[in-house]
Amino acid sequence: MRELIEVADGVLVATSAVMSTTSTVLVAGDEALLIDPCWLPSELDGLADALDARTLTVVGGFATHAHHDHLLWHERFGTAPRWASRATASLARDERAVLLASLGETFPRLLADLMGRVEGVDAVIPPESVPRGFAPELVVHDGHAPGHTAVWLPEQRVLVAGDMLSDHELPLPFWPDDLESYVAALDLLAPYAARAAVVIPGHGTPGGDALARLDADRRYLDDVVAGRVPADPRMAHAGMDEEYEHLKRMVAGA
Repeated sequence: MRELIEVADGVLVATSAVMSTTSTVLVAGDEALLIDPCWLPSELDGLADALDARTLTVVGGFATHAHHDHLLWHERFGTAPRWASRATASLARDERAVLLASLGETFPRLLADLMGRVEGVDAVIPPESVPRGFAPELVVHDGHAPGHTAVWLPEQRVLVAGDMLSDHELPLPFWPDDLESYVAALDLLAPYAARAAVVIPGHGTPGGDALARLDADRRYLDDVVAGRVPADPRMAHAGMDEEYEHLKRMVAGA
């Protein structure tokens, strides 16, 4: 895990060696809220070390969606409440066996047991789990995963986008019929992207180009639906050729 980098006032991001997965930490005073802490056991250890070095107490956690790499936790983060959208919390419970299998047999048992222990919330994270100075708004949709949630920080003008608006990954609708929901999610995120000074994708690099990323996602999807080969530089990244073929099959109804 790379070191924590401050991308906006009190908003810190660390990036995993695996798929450039991001961990976001909201900090004020001696309190912290963790969003999608990840990924390798050593990186979770490193994140705990970084929090200890800053003498931060974790007051809450939030998972943007119910994929195994976004539901992780570490015992050194403590027992603060962990939250997610209601759909995400339900999936984390009902699909626990599949999620655990995705971690692999060598994943430490204690960390695996902590994976996915989230409670569902509606529009906001309970205030006792939020450091002062932050007023996160939850933008819940069904693009990429049911109950997928972006976190909008209006004072900081930061959009924590989950697995959308990435500069590394192409749009990844879930199989078999999520394309319509994905497009609707982009429409929902558009006004936040227009206001964002910084966007933090679940995989990729934080940047000041949220609206450009959203437009690139729309162009890519439009091209695939129209049967055109997209001119998108992200197609050259590892694994994206397979995702492109996957989307073509989805569009064709295969």
